[in-house]
Amino acid sequence: MYFGLSEDQTFFQENIIKYLNDACPLDNLRKIADGDKDLAAEINHGLVNLGINAIMIPEEYGGLGLDLLFATSVSQGLGYGLSPTPFVGSYVMAPIAILEAGNEEQKNNYLPKIADNSLNFGVCVSSFTGARDNAKIKIANNTVSGNVLFAIDIENPSHVLLADEKGLLGIVEIANNNVTINKLTTIDKTRTVAELIFENSSIDILEESSQSKDIIKGVLDAGRIVLAADTIGASQNMIDKAVAYAQERKQFGRAIGTFQAVKHMCADMAAELEPCYSLVWHAAHLYAENTTEGKIMASHAKSHTSEVGKMISKTAIEVHGGMGFTDLLGLHFWFKRIGFNRQLFGSPEQLREEAALLQFN
Repeated sequence: MYFGLSEDQTFFQENIIKYLNDACPLDNLRKIADGDKDLAAEINHGLVNLGINAIMIPEEYGGLGLDLLFATSVSQGLGYGLSPTPFVGSYVMAPIAILEAGNEEQKNNYLPKIADNSLNFGVCVSSFTGARDNAKIKIANNTVSGNVLFAIDIENPSHVLLADEKGLLGIVEIANNNVTINKLTTIDKTRTVAELIFENSSIDILEESSQSKDIIKGVLDAGRIVLAADTIGASQNMIDKAVAYAQERKQFGRAIGTFQAVKHMCADMAAELEPCYSLVWHAAHLYAENTTEGKIMASHAKSHTSEVGKMISKTAIEVHGGMGFTDLLGLHFWFKRIGFNRQLFGSPEQLREEAALLQFN
């Protein structure tokens, strides 16, 4: 039995990578990291034209009606090309939350507008995954007050999907709703992260999420799997760059790739990453079944790929020697993307603990 990506998924992924190679070379990444919002918006527009915003939305709401495995394949391409655009929050977690927890009116109100890109969603679930003492929100009487940290996909959002510490989900419209957005500086300058401050802001509660924490946990699982795929894509790019450099860079009259130590470094990276593909694909495949095994696999997929990504990002820079630490080659963009993914929605240690508790409960 063959288990892997279909021809359609591979084709979509290859188109994503090809587009990003053309639209987002290293010079453009530097401009975006320095704050060029127009360039980031232009790249996002091109990706939306490819259909990344409609993947998780059923056909009856104007979407493509695809599954998480398809979204995972796309995320690999976005990670490989280091896309500086929203995806995991806006186009995966938000649609899933609305589908699972929203009523029919809410689905009809939000999903078609995500599919035609007339609404842009940010997502913040840090209150549920582990809020800081100075960052808490209170939802009552269809209003929300307080502040939350580490909202993602928050570049010019029209709405934000919000979760409180109990797992209650709601949607807050940004405009004219007493919402303040304070951009945060993180190591990954290809993503926009922010603190959100609410002052009696109206919130559209997704009622089904009040009945059980299973919905917010499912939304998180989807986000973790897609982030794991993003890490795989970024890691593969770093391996490819390291191998290409080892074939070109000469030392003592020979390409450094002919030296045994460098060969072993490249081989170790490839050997560590290869099993991660099937791990993440299997987790995405199991997600739709909503079983305990699927929840465990989601935690394992992100925790393991985070550890492997850390090893690869470090080793790939070592293969480049002193040049690897400079801005000239731009490896630090992929290095920091992998590091940011590692902590978002739970560190490897936290996720392994969650997996262990699931096994014994």
